[in-house]
Amino acid sequence: MNPLRLKAIVRKELYHLIRDYRSLYLAFAIPLLLIILFGYALSLDVDHIKTVVADYDKTALSRDFVGKLSASPYFDIVAGLDSSGQIADYLDHGDVSVAIVIPPDFTKNIGADREAQMQVIIDGSDPIFAGAVRGYLTAFIESYNSKLLASFLNRQGLTTIKPPVDGRIRIWFNEDLESRNFILPGMIAIIIMIVGAMLTSLVIAREYESGTMETIKSLPIHAGELLLGKAIPYFFIGFANVLIAMLLGQVLFGVVMKGSFWLMILATSLYLVCAVSLGLLISSVTKSQLMANQAAVMLTYLPSLLLSNFVFPIINMPIVLQWVTYLVPARYYIDILVGVYLRDIGLSYLGPDMVVLGCMCLVMIALNYLMLKKEGL
Repeated sequence: MNPLRLKAIVRKELYHLIRDYRSLYLAFAIPLLLIILFGYALSLDVDHIKTVVADYDKTALSRDFVGKLSASPYFDIVAGLDSSGQIADYLDHGDVSVAIVIPPDFTKNIGADREAQMQVIIDGSDPIFAGAVRGYLTAFIESYNSKLLASFLNRQGLTTIKPPVDGRIRIWFNEDLESRNFILPGMIAIIIMIVGAMLTSLVIAREYESGTMETIKSLPIHAGELLLGKAIPYFFIGFANVLIAMLLGQVLFGVVMKGSFWLMILATSLYLVCAVSLGLLISSVTKSQLMANQAAVMLTYLPSLLLSNFVFPIINMPIVLQWVTYLVPARYYIDILVGVYLRDIGLSYLGPDMVVLGCMCLVMIALNYLMLKKEGL
């Protein structure tokens, strides 16, 4: 490999990037926009659930129940209704997600040691959200029941009965259950695919469309030199985007890396090489910028977003898609990101993911080399 020829190819690609401001815009502006947009707008946390209450009882006990529910960080009482007939209007317009109806004999039944019923209506148009709301409401009602039982026994001069099982739940790694602590590291994998794969998917196809590929074939340039020269600028652009994303995540959103920074750098380098090589392979195969761009979206961006355990859990997917996810590099990189950012685990645990990424890099580089050798380079 001749350093002078390699330098000339890198310089040519850099000149093209400087002249084509749209590529630079795509390389820097869109990743920054994604970090800010996903950081502020995308949240998987279920809190501040809008709730309406129709209280027919209007006693101190029913008001105490509503007050404690409103004091919870998970529920916001937006209105108190005079009639349950108004509930349908609130739910139909999407103004609230939960409606609670307290019957007129609520306090009377509790005072008489009878079961007191209460109607809870949840908007189930989003089943995941509705399931979380149901869990929060169940836990709240059980807690309220326990307090009522303890108060009753105290008035009777009896000892509170301890339950046979005392479950004490402790959250590890993401104690506050903040979804952005997982979303922002996962966005780094998406950014790398946008910069590394989608941009490089155009570079060789552009040479074919402009007719300069025939000129390149006539020059004393080897396939490895062309691949490396085309890849280097996008590798460093992708690396710069990763560092910017890490800085923005810490400054704007307080997402701090708990593990080794250098392990993160090593994993990012492998993933960047894999992404850039995949983009170059798509470019070599399609030979058309339009086809290359569409193929890059289908083969890099969408699988990284949907089949990487980032947004949708792999364990809930059909078995066929679960097998397909083993071919998605983002699956292994996001696993490393979670380990470094949240779990603070080292190479002894993340080593298998690193090895898989390294093998994928070698396979992509070999396929690119064979494609260019087939074209006569």
